[in-house]
Amino acid sequence: MNAVLPRFLKSTYRKEPLISVFVTMGVMDALIGGLNDSWSLFAFGLGTTGVALAFKLWRFQQRRTLPEEPVVQHYLPSRSSSEPLPMLSVSKKKPPF
Repeated sequence: MNAVLPRFLKSTYRKEPLISVFVTMGVMDALIGGLNDSWSLFAFGLGTTGVALAFKLWRFQQRRTLPEEPVVQHYLPSRSSSEPLPMLSVSKKKPPF
């Protein structure tokens, strides 16, 4: 199994837990209904999955229109008002015994 798939699934479930549950429930209902020739369960599963994905798409489109440009707040000025400190030099004197 690809290592990217579990990460993708975990991040998807964390971001949208309710939608992910409905998609999983719908896919499982459609799978069970399709394998057991229960067309009503298959149709219910496809409908549940479709509604959940449509709701996710609707929320994604609304989220895209809302972001505005963030206001950048600087806590420090871009330049220092004081002069830079002098460079320190290490003197190579022998330490006293």
